[in-house]
Amino acid sequence: MNNSRRDFIKRATVTGAALIAAPAVFGAEAGKKKQKVQDAVAPFKLKYAPGFGMFSEHAGADLADNIKFCHDMGFRAMFDNGLMGRPVEEQVKIADEISRLGMELGPFVLYADFSVTSFVLNKPEIREMLINKTKEGVECARRTGVKWALMVPGRYDERLHRDIQTANVIDNLRYVCDIAEPAGLIIVLEPLNTLRDHPGLFLTGVPQTYAICRAVNRPSCKIVEDIYHQQITEGNLIPNIEAAWSEIAAFHCGDNPGRNEPTTGEINYKNVFRFIYSKKYDGVICMEHGISNRSKEGEARVIQAYRECDNFEL
Repeated sequence: MNNSRRDFIKRATVTGAALIAAPAVFGAEAGKKKQKVQDAVAPFKLKYAPGFGMFSEHAGADLADNIKFCHDMGFRAMFDNGLMGRPVEEQVKIADEISRLGMELGPFVLYADFSVTSFVLNKPEIREMLINKTKEGVECARRTGVKWALMVPGRYDERLHRDIQTANVIDNLRYVCDIAEPAGLIIVLEPLNTLRDHPGLFLTGVPQTYAICRAVNRPSCKIVEDIYHQQITEGNLIPNIEAAWSEIAAFHCGDNPGRNEPTTGEINYKNVFRFIYSKKYDGVICMEHGISNRSKEGEARVIQAYRECDNFEL
């Protein structure tokens, strides 16, 4: 995408989003003083991270154009779950553009097989597989500069006591950390809901994951708190985030029900984001959700929604 076309798209999107969002974003003061359009693209307070393709109606398919567009809209991070599976040249292209713009790249998925029992078992072949996967993740992190790699411990075993499975997960994570930690890579564990999306998985809640991270007792084993999943699993979002704060390294977000952008469901994201900001959080919040209206207007509404939720005071 050439610069003139990108500038035109930026002006059109910003103007549209600003006109739609001004009353909600800027509040009563919007009627008292004229707002500049560029206010709508000031950097967000937190590092909300769109995924590639979230703004495809505006940015197209090119990876660098997606990053530039998100930066122009005020985002200072991106995330790509599938980064590890991309060709090396694409990984490097993403990393170079992220670095050039002073942005950050959120966690990629290192291992998340929802169909098998893995971490919960004490088997040499499982351990070898996890170690080899981690070595691949380390190479991807070295190429791209990503600090975090996401792992899901897989399914629980109905024939094995839960406490034994927990001990096996802890042991296997220590082997994984032996590979990740010297390379500066942090493994982030994601608890997922079993009520709607992922029945049968072992890791489901923040307190459970917190206890495992404390038992592993490595700086390279932390939590990625997915606010969407935990609203379904346990609610009590802010108290649980506060209780587990020392072990949380990254966030995912999405509203419930629907798993679309904030303001489309029941979660008060403005208050959740305010709390996270009050903790002086400097990591990423991956926008791992859909869009309620897949159109140019719908994409502008996503940006507007984050402006509304980011418009808080401490």
